[in-house]
Amino acid sequence: MADALLVTECGKELEETQCVFLRDYVAQADKLTVTSTGTLRLSGHPKDCFQSATESVIGILSVGAAPITDTVVYDSDFYDIPLGELPHPFVYNENEQSDQLETEIGTALPSIIQESYSSAPLTEEPEEEASTPKLIDGSSAQGSGVLGPQTQDGLPTCLLCTCLGTTVYCDDRELDAVPPLPKETTYFYSRYNRIRKINRNDFANLNNLKRIDLTANFISEIHEDAFRRLPQLEELVLRDNRIRQLPELPSTLTFIDVSKNRLGRKGIRNEAFKDLHELQHLYITDNNLDRIPLPLPESLQALHLQNNNIQEMHEDTFCKMKDFNYVRRALEDIRLDGNPINLSKTPYAYMCLPRLPVGNLI
Repeated sequence: MADALLVTECGKELEETQCVFLRDYVAQADKLTVTSTGTLRLSGHPKDCFQSATESVIGILSVGAAPITDTVVYDSDFYDIPLGELPHPFVYNENEQSDQLETEIGTALPSIIQESYSSAPLTEEPEEEASTPKLIDGSSAQGSGVLGPQTQDGLPTCLLCTCLGTTVYCDDRELDAVPPLPKETTYFYSRYNRIRKINRNDFANLNNLKRIDLTANFISEIHEDAFRRLPQLEELVLRDNRIRQLPELPSTLTFIDVSKNRLGRKGIRNEAFKDLHELQHLYITDNNLDRIPLPLPESLQALHLQNNNIQEMHEDTFCKMKDFNYVRRALEDIRLDGNPINLSKTPYAYMCLPRLPVGNLI
């Protein structure tokens, strides 16, 4: 069998060790006779001999035949070609250990082994078809579907609005009613719309709802039970509307903002906030109130009543006159500026507070 081999010397310090690169079918030869020294040894060659700039071609030898006597001249430009583009690309295994003492080119695989490879055809396992989630009609009994329930316009809520996780954003969509929400809704924003009324069932069965923000709508009427049946509602923002009467509120609320409405003298019922034991922030600015809504829960931290018509305050509005040891540490932020009230007339009303209210002192 005759075939050409490319022999390369890797550096002067490795003159006795030569790197030989074989084409695939040369492996069937019994032995390589390179020089009179006998079998060619590949021991100890470093892997970087393939990248060494000192590589020089010694010659082309013939396996099992007389050496080729033609002189081959190699241009230096040949070595600028990447290894993958050589006429006879060689293969180098980086995982091969470099400390092998001697490597011989053996014979071909026995026919028995070849038969074992060919006699066992590979069997392809049938692939399971990936299940595609089906859209569920919002009006069906199965649920609200991927894009939420259908709105009055015939569009799913999450197509008309923006749904991110369990948050629904319906800001500035020219809505005139609260759209039906997915049951998993946790936070609902519908600001800068044209909603005029909150119906009893607008938030029905939304047991995970924690925040409702209806800022800057035209709301003038809210059903008495619109929010009361929400077991986890914590934040209610209804500022900048036309509300004349607050509905019954759930005891889970921690934040209420009904500023810039039309509550007036009768818009807040007596003891409306008494049972809100988690309430921390209460904002009722710009509502033409003529009194401070009492009693206020002990948990309250901020009370903003600016720009109303509050004219008087009692000494027991915030403190307990019969208990001089009583301290109301939580209530640190009271705003009464913009009201026709002189705070200096009731100095004992602030004895239990950590800070004086902000307002007129003259």
